[in-house]
Amino acid sequence: MEEDLIYDWNEKDRRGPVLRKYPRFVDETIRDGLQSPSVTDPTIEQKMELVRLMDRLGIDVVNLGLPGAGPRAAEDVERLARMIVDENLRIRPNCAARTVVRDIEPIVEISSRVGIPIEVTAFIGSSPIRAYVENWDLDTLAARTREAIAFTVRSGLPASYVTEDTTRSHPKTLDRLFREAIDAGATRLVLCDTCGHATPDGVRNLVNFTKATLRAMGVEDAVALDWHGHDDRGHALPLALFALEHGVDRVHGCGLGIGERVGNTSMDLLLLNLYLLGQLDPARHELSCLTEYVEKVSAYTGVPIHPAYPLVGRDAFRTATGVHAAAVIKAERTGDAALADRVYSSVPARVFGRRQTIEIGHYSGRSNVLYWLTEHGIEPSEGLVDFVFAAAKQRRAVLSDREVFDLVEAYKTRSSQSA
Repeated sequence: MEEDLIYDWNEKDRRGPVLRKYPRFVDETIRDGLQSPSVTDPTIEQKMELVRLMDRLGIDVVNLGLPGAGPRAAEDVERLARMIVDENLRIRPNCAARTVVRDIEPIVEISSRVGIPIEVTAFIGSSPIRAYVENWDLDTLAARTREAIAFTVRSGLPASYVTEDTTRSHPKTLDRLFREAIDAGATRLVLCDTCGHATPDGVRNLVNFTKATLRAMGVEDAVALDWHGHDDRGHALPLALFALEHGVDRVHGCGLGIGERVGNTSMDLLLLNLYLLGQLDPARHELSCLTEYVEKVSAYTGVPIHPAYPLVGRDAFRTATGVHAAAVIKAERTGDAALADRVYSSVPARVFGRRQTIEIGHYSGRSNVLYWLTEHGIEPSEGLVDFVFAAAKQRRAVLSDREVFDLVEAYKTRSSQSA
């Protein structure tokens, strides 16, 4: 029935298949997400709970942190890795490290003690602006790359090579560094939009350049690609989708889009959009817990959810506008929950444990008042509806539940006194 009621311009003359391969995900919430200067570092128990939710959501890999940062970071990584083993979770661990052996050694030691391979994501700055500030030359970057990746491979761990600020790096530099990393044994390249610089054209150009390099080396089928984006220009979510469309293997993100400066790609919105595009297998991804995941990321990090944030924001499925509310009410009266969900929303609230909510405010119609009173078990007499409606028109904000209940009591008191 939906196809008869919604004309979908998104599907008209589509350029080709949405994705070339099944999407895979790396959750950076408890590593890159915690680099935001505004977050609170969750307790280890809270991090464990978040990893369990990631597992239920069907996220493939979780970045457990940077154990080279110090004893507490290393202890958290080990406890989380041990939990993955003990609870037989599907999600796999990785850890970040600078391209220096002393950063990678703690990962190797934790992996050995826990008994699970931990992917090493060794990062190095590759853009000319960073090299200028740090006084690095290309030979130094290449030598550090070879040493770090070779040590990881000799230690028996999967080696991923991360070029920071890839989207502002010169192709000659990337060609040299990619070749050094792959020759040393890296099986994955992580392309980073570290400063949120890229546009859709930039993603296409960079991915195509990297794939051409892999083809020239004869390793296109042996070396996978990741995309790691930041949101400085507000492009992170669409660019992650573009990266998948152009054939990257995995995309990175954080719950609620938290992270350094303005944050990372929002993992929850990435999953939501891929679900709406029909690109997720419901048997693999338990999306009914997506709202819980975001709410707990917010609670455990102290980052508030904006009222208008998609899916989980307070106002995502809430209206006080008369015309909109009337349409939702009419749709609900048909008994078709899906119709009520879609008449004024592109997101099916009930799939994610949410529901349409109708409030009363100065833009409301009488139908808002009738609906609200009925939903709260209050007989909507004509006089009561008029009383609440008139009060709402005088207010500058939507009435809270408490305010409506107070108005109902005031009306009852006035009516009894008149009698």
